[in-house]
Formats: sequence, structure tokens, C-alpha cells
Amino acid sequence: MKNRRLLATTLAALLLIATGMALNEALTRAQVATAAEVLGIDFLNDEEIDQALPGLEDNRKTMLELGQADIPNELSPALVFSPVLRAEQLPADQTVSGPASAPDMLTVSQKEGSVHWLTVKQLGTVIKQRKISCRKLTELFLKRLKKHDPTLHCVITLTEERALKQADMLDAELAAGKYRGPLHGIPYGAKDLLAAKGYKTTWGAKPYENQTIDVDASVIEQLDEAGAILVAKLSMGALAWGDVWYGEKTRNPWNPETGSSGSSAGSASAVAAGLVPFAIGTETLGSIVSPSTVCGTTGLRPTFGRVSRHGAMALSWTMDKIGPITRSAADAGLVLSAIANYDPRDAHAIQAGFQYEWPAGNVKPGTRIGYYKSRMERDYAFHDQDSVALETLRELGYELVPIELPEEPDIRFVLNVEAAAAFESLTRSGQDDELTRQVRNAWPNAFRTAHFVPAVAYVQANRLRRQLMHDMDKVFEDNNIDVYVNPSWHSNSLLITNLTGQPCISVPNGMNAEGTPTSITFTGKLFGEQEMVNVAAAYQSASEWDGLHPQGF
Repeated sequence: MKNRRLLATTLAALLLIATGMALNEALTRAQVATAAEVLGIDFLNDEEIDQALPGLEDNRKTMLELGQADIPNELSPALVFSPVLRAEQLPADQTVSGPASAPDMLTVSQKEGSVHWLTVKQLGTVIKQRKISCRKLTELFLKRLKKHDPTLHCVITLTEERALKQADMLDAELAAGKYRGPLHGIPYGAKDLLAAKGYKTTWGAKPYENQTIDVDASVIEQLDEAGAILVAKLSMGALAWGDVWYGEKTRNPWNPETGSSGSSAGSASAVAAGLVPFAIGTETLGSIVSPSTVCGTTGLRPTFGRVSRHGAMALSWTMDKIGPITRSAADAGLVLSAIANYDPRDAHAIQAGFQYEWPAGNVKPGTRIGYYKSRMERDYAFHDQDSVALETLRELGYELVPIELPEEPDIRFVLNVEAAAAFESLTRSGQDDELTRQVRNAWPNAFRTAHFVPAVAYVQANRLRRQLMHDMDKVFEDNNIDVYVNPSWHSNSLLITNLTGQPCISVPNGMNAEGTPTSITFTGKLFGEQEMVNVAAAYQSASEWDGLHPQGF
């Protein structure tokens, strides 16, 4: 596929493909007319084409030179996206903190068969009370990862040496009276697009199977500081798409014959199977919500810019978000409070405070939350489970306010254009042929197709995106709500809020006819994660779906 080196990202480059012309041949009026038809351009007559030809020749030369430039994935564009429309959307307090500790009193069985199903909150108490050592807990989860990975294919690399060294250090600190907080000694896994010194970071893709990046991602640095212990780099769909990576397909613990969805495939699968107490995933357009739904975990997608992406693979600089996958909403808020520290190494990071408090459990009477009326009254896959969830929320004391979301513009190609730029070298070199999935909707074809989106269309799409942000802000303000409920899947809320930067949390709310989990999603205002977690935690305490576990694990 060496001829892909002739591709370029402008109208001039299109002509090379349409006509097969050589680089040293001049463009003709007929070739420009053909390319304009491909792009849907209807404002050029023959005289205007003649005027444009010299400029198109210049563009072709420039774009071909840009295509050969060595631009690393981690280099961010000069254009920076922020979801913030007005200053009052930012938290007044810029500090970031979490609860000092888990509850002081907790009775937990010390049988190995039960410890791995404890929540992070519960494990934090067990560690603090020194009922189990950091070393023993880490060994327990490493053992489980080794035992069940051959079934689930959720691990790319175990970080055993790093983990055991850190566990011993944390045990020594506890013995000396130093306690880092409720994540002290808690093992976790990270999606393998987060770099960790001394270990491969493969991005789930064959061309990067042996790649090492000699930094710790900002998220891993912050979790180290909080006392959490990285035990595994977990599988992800190749370049953050789906659940198929170069090693296998990551499996759903509820039905290992099926995939776990993606692209945070291994993170959700491992948490659902009790192989780690929590994991870190990422979302650009559903990659936390989707696998969390399929695997029955709790997935929290933070406000865009709240969590630094330094050291993470870039797919879409204006849409990528990093968040926790856990077994409870309370745990998700806790992990977020450890990774939400501002880091200027991410050019899109936003300095916003977050003082996380454990959800109280009780609901203040008359608390308003929205529900996406027209979508939730339709006949869709999870309708029955979602209807029961709405009734549960009413019984808890919430006032459910019907809302409607704005109609979303058809601009999802923004993601593909940015992804094609992030991996242009892969496309031009022909190494995209090494990716496992080669179907129409997989990355290789999406990257190539995105090269044909004009820069003008990309800018126009982002102007419409700004309008969508204003429209979503108005939904919250006009209805006087901080949170709304929406279907996790088959809902345009997922696309809209990934474009606008709103946070959401998905929690289990039932089982479908196939015996696998369903979920419902709570979506919040910008930087409204505490209110969102409070609602999700209250629902979980009343429904207890998060307490179910797949058999055989």
C-alpha cells in the first residue's frame, strides 16, 4: 500500500486519487471539477476553477509535505477546546480533595472468596484497620488476573514487579503510621493507552505491540500518590474502538461467548469479574458507558478537561476523557477525586476544584432531576428496566421533571477527522493493514475517509458544536436541574454530551432476556459530578443491582 503516500488532505490531493495523475503533472480544469463533485462543491464555474488552479497546486505541495512530517501522537494541536461557556460554570473552590478515609467500623469475612467482591470503600477500611496487608491484597488480585485472563482476554500486561514493590512500601508506611487515604493499598488496572514506565503501552493495536513510552501517565502518577497499586495494563479495542485487540476479543464475564464491548473493554470486564476493585477507562464516544452497560459495572465519564490526559494515547483532542470504572457510584466518585488534579501538561486541562464527599444516601424531599421524556417513552431495548428505575427514583423522593434535549447536528465526523490526524502516519505507511478489524466501520477505513473532509467543514461543525453547548446549558438552567436521567443506549444523549463535555455515570439497573446486564445513565451539569454521583448512589442503595456478580468468578 505504498501508493497511500500520494494521499493528501485537501482538494488537490483528492485529484490524485480520482485521476491517477503523477505528482509532476499539472492539475486540469476537468480534474478539479470531478473533485468538487466528490466534495459536494457547487459554486465553481470554469473561470473560477482556472483562478483556483495555482492555489490548488500550492496546497497539494504543502499537504504532501505535511503528510511526511514526523508528528508524535502526544503533540496536541494549537487549537484548544473548552466546554466552559461562562465563568460561573466553574467551581468556586479550585482545590481537589476526597474523604480522609473509609468508614471506621466494618466487619468483613477474611475468606479469599469474598474479599475480591468488596467495594473500594470497603477494602479501604480493611486496609486501614490492617486486617489484610497491601501485599496480600495485591497478590490476591494478581492471582485472579492470571487465573481468569485466559477466559476473558482482558489483560495485555501484568505489572507484577511494580505492584509488589509498591505494596511492600505502602505496608511499611502503614506500620510507620502514614496513611495516604482510602485508596492506600488498593490494586487497580489501567486501560493500555495509559503509559507506565518500564512496561509496554500497546494501544491494543498490532503496529504498537512492542511500544514502550518512558513516562507515567498523569493519572497513574496521581493514583501512585493516593496509594493505589497498578497491577495490570488492561485490554482495549485497537486504537480505542470496540473490544477486539491484537491478541483476542475481550469477553463479557456474564457470557464469555460474547464480547465486553469497548473500547474500555478490559477495564469493564476485569472489574465485573472481580479481578480488580476498580479500573481506569477512557471515553470519546461511549467507551466507558458501553462496556460498563454490557458488563454490569459503574462507569463515570467526567467533565471534559477535568482529568489530565498527559501520557494517554490521543484519539480526539477535543473529545477524549479519562474516568473510573468501578462496582459502585461511591467508589467512582472516590477514584475521580484522586485523578482530578489539574495538570498543565494536557493543553486542554481545566483547573476546576472537586471536593468529593461520600454520598449521604438520603434524598432531600423535592430534589429535582430531569428525565428525557420522549426517549424514555419510546419502545427500546432497556425500556422496562428504565421504567422501573424511574419509579424507584420517585419513591426515593426525587421530583422527576420531563425534559427534552436539543436536536444534535450531524457532526460526529469531528471525531474521525481528529483521529485521522492523530494516526496519519499509520495510514500513510500502510501499517493500518495490520489492525485486526478491517471492516467498513473500523478505524482503517474511517481514517482514510476522514482525509476527504474539507477543513472548512471541520470548522463549521465546531461552530455548530458551540451552539449545541449553549442549547444544553439552557436545558439545565431552564429546568432548574443539576442531573437528568436518560437511557444508556439508543439515545442521542450519548453523542450530544460527548460533544459538549457534560459528565455522566452509568449504573446497572437490571438484566435482559439474554442474562446480561442493562444500565441507566445519570448525566450532570459541567463539573457536577458530586450531584450526579449522589443520585446514582441513592438509586444503587435502593435497587442493589450492583451487588450481582457473574457466576464462575
